[in-house]
Amino acid sequence: MKGALMFLACLAPIACQTQSAKSAPERAFWTWFQSNESRLFDFENDRERIFDEVGAELHKIDRALTFEFGPKQDGRREFVISADGIRSAFPKVESLFAVAPSLPRWRFIKFRPRRAPMDVTYGGVTVEAKFVVVGLEPAGPKANLTIFIPGYSPTAYQTYMPIAFLLLDQALGEYDVETRVGDIAIKPSTEAGQAAYSLEALPKAFDSSFPKNRTTLQ
Repeated sequence: MKGALMFLACLAPIACQTQSAKSAPERAFWTWFQSNESRLFDFENDRERIFDEVGAELHKIDRALTFEFGPKQDGRREFVISADGIRSAFPKVESLFAVAPSLPRWRFIKFRPRRAPMDVTYGGVTVEAKFVVVGLEPAGPKANLTIFIPGYSPTAYQTYMPIAFLLLDQALGEYDVETRVGDIAIKPSTEAGQAAYSLEALPKAFDSSFPKNRTTLQ
């Protein structure tokens, strides 16, 4: 018994060192963030340079990671850590968020949160959020969605698919889109039925399609 305890005691420092090594890039990012906190808080003064620097630091952790700055509100800003909708990078978002420091002027958020729908422009196409509706079909632990967009044509699928994901990310948040949404189809708005939901109404309908004890990361 004594020998077993000694063996476990020897393993403990090794386990701690391994865990520390795994979180080293994440901790290095926050060290950099704190060293540049004043510049980051007023990023509008040098937007392009700041965005390049933040992106480069995040890519040291994972090339998929990206970010968003929120507006200043009551002397604080939001900083969103995102996997850019890439599921394999979700653990890196979690590990980076887990070691985030507590800073009085910042609120750190993991994954793009739900937001009021906004118009989206991509590939020379602008889609007005207020004209988009979504059909919802429960499919076991997930829900299949059909997003009806004005002007959509199958020949322009490569342009409209990113637009559809951006609109759904706004309505449902990055985490739910990647973990709770099954199939996503795009159709022209002329094919929408009466059961389709506006982007503003979609979150409530989406949440209601799952058991009440499910948790939604907002």
